[in-house]
Amino acid sequence: MFFTIPTLLTWARIVAIPLIVGVFYLPVAPAMANLAATVLFVVVALTDWLDGYLARRLNQTSAFGAFLDPVADKFLVCAALLILVQMDRVNALVALVIIGREIAISALREWMAQIGASRSVAVHMIGKLKTTVQMIAIPFLLFDGTVLGVIDTHQWGTVLILAAAVLTIWSMVYYLRKAVPEIRAKAR
Repeated sequence: MFFTIPTLLTWARIVAIPLIVGVFYLPVAPAMANLAATVLFVVVALTDWLDGYLARRLNQTSAFGAFLDPVADKFLVCAALLILVQMDRVNALVALVIIGREIAISALREWMAQIGASRSVAVHMIGKLKTTVQMIAIPFLLFDGTVLGVIDTHQWGTVLILAAAVLTIWSMVYYLRKAVPEIRAKAR
């Protein structure tokens, strides 16, 4: 099921990444680039919810879609974090923690699937909370301005991305604690 509506929405998230990054290289005012990147990111991020909803509603779930969806999310978040590091809006260590966790947990899930214990590292509420916080923080940092004359998106985005980094570590510890007994049991 490579070309269902939900899978096409997932592909759209991947295709949109160069657009989000490329906005910052256009000869436009920085405020306009910030706004365009923010709008693109928010619209593309919302397709994550929409593709899952449509896959269930239209009965178009597939193993390929289940594989591609988290990959698209990770590409989107990593690309946004890298551009934010380049623009000095996110500390490189914070980005490294978030990106490193994504790689580590993806590898752990792959390993757990190979030993038949993927349920022990299934998505948990702490991981969903981490994702929600980072998906709010990133557009705030991309916008990097003031909304309604009172909301400093850089300040709030910085606080939220730090909270996301803490939740990132917390969720990684949670998943590792769930996986270690399974790994030990399979090693015997």
